[in-house]
Amino acid sequence: MLRSSTTSERTRVENFNLNDLMAQAAAMQSQLQSAQDKLATTELTGTAGGGLVTATIKGTGELVGLIIKPEACDPEDTETLADLIIAAMRDANTKAADVQQAFMPQMPDLGF
Repeated sequence: MLRSSTTSERTRVENFNLNDLMAQAAAMQSQLQSAQDKLATTELTGTAGGGLVTATIKGTGELVGLIIKPEACDPEDTETLADLIIAAMRDANTKAADVQQAFMPQMPDLGF
């Protein structure tokens, strides 16, 4: 069944400008690159065990540092140390996700 387009639908299509869309896409790409550059230079730390383990990551998620205090090292209990490292990484990654969200540009309203 065919239906005729309404005046508002025709106006929306008539007001659509491909050049504006391309300009918005270029601006969005520039903002995205800027956000990625910021993430690549931002460092975040996560800790576990009351500071026994500290993991430092870039905003991109790359591990760039790991500090393990001697009192966290028990040769008889390496599982706890592994758990602390995982918890510190998880803490740092949660912070990185928050920063990534803050740095990423918002999607523009394309008028559709």
